[in-house]
Amino acid sequence: MNFALYIAKRYLFSKSKNNAINIITRIASIGIIVGTLALFVVLSVFSGLRDFSLSFTNTIDPDLKVAPILGKSFFITPEQENQITAIKGIASYSKVVEERVLFFFDGKEQVTYLRGVDENYYKINAVSKSLFNGKWLRYNTAEVVVGYGISQKLSLGLYDFNNDFEVYVPRKGKAVIESEAEAFNKSVLIPVGIYAISEDLDSKYVFADLRLAQDLLEYKQNQVSSIDIKTKPNANEAEVIDNLYTLLGNKVAVKNRAQLNATLYKMLNTENIAVYLIFTLVIIIALFNLIGALIMMILDKKSNLKTLYNLGSEVNDLKKIFLFQGSLLSIMGGIIGLSLGIIIVVIQQQYKLIMITETLAYPVTFTIQNVVIVMSTIVTLGIISSLIASSRVTKKLLD
Repeated sequence: MNFALYIAKRYLFSKSKNNAINIITRIASIGIIVGTLALFVVLSVFSGLRDFSLSFTNTIDPDLKVAPILGKSFFITPEQENQITAIKGIASYSKVVEERVLFFFDGKEQVTYLRGVDENYYKINAVSKSLFNGKWLRYNTAEVVVGYGISQKLSLGLYDFNNDFEVYVPRKGKAVIESEAEAFNKSVLIPVGIYAISEDLDSKYVFADLRLAQDLLEYKQNQVSSIDIKTKPNANEAEVIDNLYTLLGNKVAVKNRAQLNATLYKMLNTENIAVYLIFTLVIIIALFNLIGALIMMILDKKSNLKTLYNLGSEVNDLKKIFLFQGSLLSIMGGIIGLSLGIIIVVIQQQYKLIMITETLAYPVTFTIQNVVIVMSTIVTLGIISSLIASSRVTKKLLD
């Protein structure tokens, strides 16, 4: 066994004759354990909040979205549709038409998005599984599914045949408008379902049949606003995107979920980094106790160090004793703190002890990434602290 490591282990597990050193060492150990515990729990909480926040957008947003760079629509041929299906890594795709239009019901009106979707849309995301009431629409009909916020604002119920739920879409052209019929394309819709995802999304979309939306917007049958794509679990996203660009050309942009919600992702990542840095600072402050404990140990063992030096040990070997001692203390404290943190996170996941509301538990997510980050942080800072303290062992001290 390495000489310096052997002595360091002896010093680590043996008590000093000076009780003050024992107390300082215990305080340093507790500081490392609590700091590790706090850092891991907080990172797990933010991972949970991140997943919770993104779950809302993931319900609406596809894995990949193809949209025009210029304008609001583009054309796709049947041959291109067949080639999209043949691209390795694509599980399914759906054609989408989307535009802001005016909805009118029982004297109330609201401007929001009409989203026309085809029969493959349910394969792309889980909107059809997020229904608060009613059922998903049938295709090639006037049936629609509205958001909970829209239904509340318009006082809109399902299958209300006493009042028409109307949609008005401005017609194309520059001719002189002499009547409402010349200004708008109009259709009477039949609400058959209400979805509930989040406050923002519930007030944003009315889902309708693709062909109905194309007719209202005066689009051709092969004209769409976007193509939503679901990729296979082990698909190479970069390769799929390259193939889509090769097929559809540079007139479209292909974006993944992170790019579709760039602001949200940036905000969540910034918050995560800020919290990590704050709690790392707390750990750094706690490790000052470790530096103090090691320096006190050096002074307490001064006579032993002189003996070892006179027997032929190098100064660097004596420095390594306290470098190893501090590093081992950091690793042990990190393992204990991390173990306690994992226990707390798992208990919260399983038993939901802390609640945000009566029905919503505080979200936490256990990830190996957080384990690696926390352990790497503790070990790195512990080694740096031990290096600082061990530098007090000099030839001048031993003479």
